[in-house]
This record gives sequence, structure tokens and C-alpha cells, in this order.
Amino acid sequence: MTTSEKQRLQQAELHKKLWTMANDLRGQMEAYDFKNYILGLIFYRYLSEKTETRIEKLLEEDNISYEDAWKDEEYKEGLIDTLLVEIGFVIEPEFLFSSMIKEIHIGEKGNFDIELLHKAIKAIEQSSLGTNSQQDFENLFDDMDLTSTKLGRDVKSRSKLIAKIMVSINEIPFLHDDVDIDVLGDAYEYLISQFAANAGKKAGEFYTPQQVSKILAKIVTHNKSNLKNVYDPTCGSGSLMLRVAKESNVRLFYGQELTTTTFNLARMNMLLHDLRYTDFDIKNDDTLENPRHIDMRFEAVVANPPYSANWSADSKYLDDDRFSAYGKLAPKSKADFAFIQHMIYQLDDNGTMAVVLPHGVLFRGGAEGIIRTYLIEEKNYLDAVIGLPANVFFGTSIPTCILVFKKTRGSEDSVIFIDASNEFEKGKNQNVLTDENVEKIVDIYKSRQTIEKFSYASRLDEIKKNDYNLNIPRYVDTFEEIEAIDLEVVSKRLKEIDDEIADIDVELTQYFRELGL
Repeated sequence: MTTSEKQRLQQAELHKKLWTMANDLRGQMEAYDFKNYILGLIFYRYLSEKTETRIEKLLEEDNISYEDAWKDEEYKEGLIDTLLVEIGFVIEPEFLFSSMIKEIHIGEKGNFDIELLHKAIKAIEQSSLGTNSQQDFENLFDDMDLTSTKLGRDVKSRSKLIAKIMVSINEIPFLHDDVDIDVLGDAYEYLISQFAANAGKKAGEFYTPQQVSKILAKIVTHNKSNLKNVYDPTCGSGSLMLRVAKESNVRLFYGQELTTTTFNLARMNMLLHDLRYTDFDIKNDDTLENPRHIDMRFEAVVANPPYSANWSADSKYLDDDRFSAYGKLAPKSKADFAFIQHMIYQLDDNGTMAVVLPHGVLFRGGAEGIIRTYLIEEKNYLDAVIGLPANVFFGTSIPTCILVFKKTRGSEDSVIFIDASNEFEKGKNQNVLTDENVEKIVDIYKSRQTIEKFSYASRLDEIKKNDYNLNIPRYVDTFEEIEAIDLEVVSKRLKEIDDEIADIDVELTQYFRELGL
């Protein structure tokens, strides 16, 4: 079974469960609200199972249950200290997800009270206060308001609804060691896509399809089995960085995300993928206006920033080391090149950067043209331009491209252009890149082969002759010659049709006369 087939099976199972939960909540609140409850509870289940797995190992030789160990002050103190060091948080026995599921199933009415879950969530945050993991658990569940009347008018009705959702979540197969999908990211995208009209947010803003992520990841990890770090300045759910870790052994993860809800999701996602709180550092802030990792350099940089976003473009940034060498700032209404400049600045000398952007960055003039020229002519940083199919991102049908940059390209005097706009499989709502499509793109990137109607290794002097316009059709000719039309044959056939019509008219006139019409 191929990776894409496994992904589809796992997605189908997850989507089926999510649809059931969504139907339970749909009459209560807007989609944008209820996704926070579903994702928060998925994550809480994961934290609980992580705690149980660790506790089981810690107590395996003591022949004592977690519940009994917790009642013993000496055991309890030791367990708390160990859990805080190893996983960064503590969940008491009665607050475990599995304990609450038992409460839900006790008797016909069940003993579960939503207040118990509320206490449990607060207890996780409080357990990390004053520790190294505090910033990673602080306000993590803020988007899941269990006191909201949207869940029900009273505690009893809220408890009943949340209990129903928890039972459904308990049936989701996490498949920790054999999961080929980003559970939280995929759940987020699915929930948004099903109820986009009411959501107010587009999944494409913070979630990159797995196959596109795979292309970026394979490119930045080329010839690197180990990476000291990876960075995403607009990290969304964190799925891009996590994909890089599937291609190489990444030691540290760094990211920044402007939207608080999505920032919380990214932290959840890191932990959900079994990363220790010491392995990642994700900040909640505006990357262009207030970069939080500015003194660091990264071996791999990946991003799918918001397309043609607004930014201040304040003149003070002409003195900012990220932008000053170019002499121009990206336009206020199109921050695409501002993100590129920021990432170039953070890229280590031995690193590779891959970013998804709209096609406009390839050919727009003005300040963007000046920045583009500087990157190619003065620095020789641009390594590849890859055109992707249209309609592969939820929320936008526009075709996008991947730009690849390297600071040390040595004597490399070419840029590889790849037109992968037809490399897709038609999906129900979106086009999908298959495993074969991904491998074809990545293989050509690595080999830098020129293939008719697909790829072209352009020398820098040729790009210069094109005034540093990177529009892919200038380099990859995909023109299909139309078969010549024989006008004489067409004219003869039209004359024959006219004669046939005239004959039919005569025949119809005869019929009408016989009928007295």
C-alpha cells in the first residue's frame, strides 16, 4: 500500500468520526467554535495516554497502580518530579481521559461532570507553573471554554454533550507509530472545509497539504540525514516542520505564529507527535514586525506564508538587517518578498529554504522586481522554481509555486525550473498530488535534468536576458501544437450539410401539404 493510499484510509476513518461529532455539536454552535472543543479533547486524550504510558513504565516493577501510588505521599512526590522533567506536565489519576470515560459509562445516567474536565485542564497548566515547560502549556486550552452556554444552558446538559464527544474521540485510532497523517492538522482542515461558510477562517492559511509538505521536506533534507534545527516563521499548525522530521533526524524545532488559536494548535501538534517540550520553541507574535528568533540561524527553513498579506512596510525597516541590503521594501499590500527576505536572513550558510508562494512573486515588477534581481544577480541564492497544480490548497484554487534558496550554491550557474502544473490526480473537491507526482518533482530537483515540457535548467545569463522574470512558461515550453485544420474539407462539409438541410425542408413541406397544414 502506498503512502498516499494509507493516508486516505486513515483520513477516511478520522473524517467519519469527526463528522459524527460535528453533527452532535452543529446545532449548538458555529463550526469555528466547535472545532476548538473537538481538537482540544483529542489533544487531552493524547496527553492522558502519554501520562499512562510513562507511569506504567515507572511503576512496572513496584506492583502498584497509579491510583494507589498517588495516595502514597512518597510515591506521589517522586512521580510528580519525574513527570515534570520527562514530559513537562502531570495528570492526576482521576483526571485521566480513560478515568473520565469510565465515569461516563458507569450506570445508565453516568457520573461524568464537565466540571471534572474543567478542573483537569486547569490542573495541567498549574502543574507546569514555575517549570521549564510552563510556556508550552500556558493557556493551551483557552479556546475550549467548558463554561460556555453554547454547550448547553446548564452543567447537566453541557456534561451530556461533552461526554458524547469524548466517547467518539475515544474511538479514534491514533496509531502513534504508524500514522501517516497529521491528526490534529488534518482534523482542523476537515472541520473547516465542511463548514467553511460559517468558519471565518480558511484552512489554507495554517495548514499545508501533506503531499506539498512532503516536497518541501524532501528538498530541504536532500543529502542530510541529520538536521540541527528547522524553522517555520508562519508555522500554522506546525505540520510543515513535523513533515521535515519524517525525512531527517531533526533535533530542534522553531516556529512563530500570529493567530493565537493556531499557535495553541501548533504547540499541541508538537506534543502530539511525541516531541518533548525541550525540543521545540514556538512563539505567538507577528514574524515581520516582531521576530522572536532573530539572532538564530537555521539549517532548514520551510514556510507557506499568507499569500500577498498586508504589512506595515514602515521606512524604519530600511535599517533592519533583514531588509537593508536590498534598498527596497516589499509593498504594503504584498508581504510575500518581506517573508522571503526574513527567511533568507535566518537561513544558515549551509542551509536550504523552501517556501510556497503565489505566482505573482515570479514576475511582478517595482520593488519586488528589484528584490528578486538582487537575490539572483548579486547573491545567486535562488536554486529552483517549481510550479504546482491549481486547486491543491483548501480555500484557494490559484496555482502556487515553490521557491528554493541556498546561500552557498558554490559554482552553480543555473536555476532549475519545473512545471508540475499537470502533476495531479483529480479529487472530489481538490486536486491531489500522488506519491508518483511527488517523487517525479523531487527527483528532477535533485538531478537538475532538462526534460521537454516539464523542466529546464536555465543559466543565470538567460534569466538576466529575461530581466529576472521567473515566469515558468519563459523557461519550460509546454505549448502543444494544435493539429492543422483543412479549411477546404471543412468548407466542403458545410456545403454538404446545407444541401442536406435543403432536402429535409423539401421533404417536410411535402408532409405538411399532405396533412393540410
